[in-house]
Amino acid sequence: MDPLSTPVRLRSRATWLLGQSANQGHRLIGERMHAAGVPSRSYYSLLAALSEVGATSQADLGRRIGLDRSDVTAAVTDLEAKGCLERTPDPADRRRNLVRITADGKAFLAGLDAEVAAAQEELLAPLAQEEREALVGMLVRVVAHHTGLRLGDDAEG
Repeated sequence: MDPLSTPVRLRSRATWLLGQSANQGHRLIGERMHAAGVPSRSYYSLLAALSEVGATSQADLGRRIGLDRSDVTAAVTDLEAKGCLERTPDPADRRRNLVRITADGKAFLAGLDAEVAAAQEELLAPLAQEEREALVGMLVRVVAHHTGLRLGDDAEG
């Protein structure tokens, strides 16, 4: 739906506005990831999850970030070739591998963090800092209400 031709009654609905904001956020993140040479936004989620939880199986990683097993395998293979990840046999179950982020992966993630921060800045440019903080706080409460996410679970805010 073209936002410029959207019926007026929709333009004041929170659900429509949130959807449009999400679309713009996805576009901005996608552009930043592409410019950084990252073929998929999921790479950021994958690296962030590994940085947070440490070594984990590919299956657990996929469940954690909501990524299909084959997509996890492709991303892990690519990031491993770039030196960002390392796969080692799981000592508890030699049939599966554990994936962990490397020092190069942490450095790469820091660069992606900067790209995501720049995209956030661009998305929220029309808002003052206090408005940004209030918006994020309200969105956290909405998500928490519908998902059970505990406030404070998001270290980045």
